[in-house]
Amino acid sequence: MILRVFKYGSEVLRKKAEPVIQFDDELRKFIKDMKETMIQYNGAGLAAPQVGVLKQLFVAGIPENYEDENSPIQWYVFINPKITYYSKEVETINEGCLSFPDLFFPVTRSSRVTVEFQDEFGVKNVMDAEGFLARVIQHETDHLNGILYIDRISPLKRSLLKNKLKRFQSV
Repeated sequence: MILRVFKYGSEVLRKKAEPVIQFDDELRKFIKDMKETMIQYNGAGLAAPQVGVLKQLFVAGIPENYEDENSPIQWYVFINPKITYYSKEVETINEGCLSFPDLFFPVTRSSRVTVEFQDEFGVKNVMDAEGFLARVIQHETDHLNGILYIDRISPLKRSLLKNKLKRFQSV
């Protein structure tokens, strides 16, 4: 089922998500719906608050090979994630967000991270990630804490975008 993606200006996007404590079929159905929604809107990641659910959960779908448009997607599910390491090396790359359709901004993030999380069955995991996956993990973890990618751009750039951002608040 395709879920409604809340846009910038929706209060739910600024709230901190609660930990997931119930790992059951209902949770796994919700994760399936999140993946379908992400595919529908051509995203690389989707956090539960973006679909109105204040739970610490996000999904990510990263192509195995960016050069090949038919490359299979590698799926990830992160529940109750905690980033425990951020590399000092950073990259500034244009980032998008399903809650801000068609708006891309340069965002500086760590090149590598280590994240502790649970999977859809509650099993604890630790993952070292780099490159695009590390960026998606940071972006989606921000969503779980009520932080949006526009919070990571300069105040000057954000003020210049004021009119573009207002169009989302009226939707």
